[in-house]
Amino acid sequence: MSATTSRKARIEEMRRAEKARDRRNKVIALVAGGAVLAGLIGFGTYVFMKESDKKDDERVAAKGPIKDEKVWDAKKLGRTHVTKEVTYPMTPPVGGDHNQAWMNCQGDVYPKPIPNMNAVHSLEHGAVWVTYTDKASKDDLEKLKAKVKKTQYSLMSPVNEQSGAIMLSAWGKQVTVTGADDPRVNQFFTRYVMGPQTPEPGAACSNGLTLDAVGQK
Repeated sequence: MSATTSRKARIEEMRRAEKARDRRNKVIALVAGGAVLAGLIGFGTYVFMKESDKKDDERVAAKGPIKDEKVWDAKKLGRTHVTKEVTYPMTPPVGGDHNQAWMNCQGDVYPKPIPNMNAVHSLEHGAVWVTYTDKASKDDLEKLKAKVKKTQYSLMSPVNEQSGAIMLSAWGKQVTVTGADDPRVNQFFTRYVMGPQTPEPGAACSNGLTLDAVGQK
């Protein structure tokens, strides 16, 4: 075999070896990538299932009776839009005739009292209304404010005339709680934020009134 032929043979052998290495590297990369992808999918599925389980647990917990909850017949609560002041039979009100404008209830926390007639309209849209007096502790109020701010279809404001230090209201529903850590807070929110009691499901909680709009500066 001539030197030229031998040299060509060595070059060809080197090329075959290089191609074989490239094939092995691609296979390794594909396997590794698949393992990473499978891991990511598995992790994502795990997180999704955990969140689903958590929501299911919350829904199950919310199905039980809420201790000391007061309930009014929703069919007997008026829903007419009126301009004259309405005197409600409960404080804060949980339904009845109301103003045509609602208070913003996209996690809005109002530091001063808001008009009942506008707040009731928010309840009609599926909001939960957290109210309190000056007897509520600062710590409880901060926790409740944080919860409301991260919850669409909820609002919070002081109602000095109410009987309990902290009360939660939805359309036709109301409960007095002992504090922000009372388990009935989460139970009430889970059940009634855009819950089955809502007379107008899907109605907006944005583009409503603010404190400035109602002159409560």
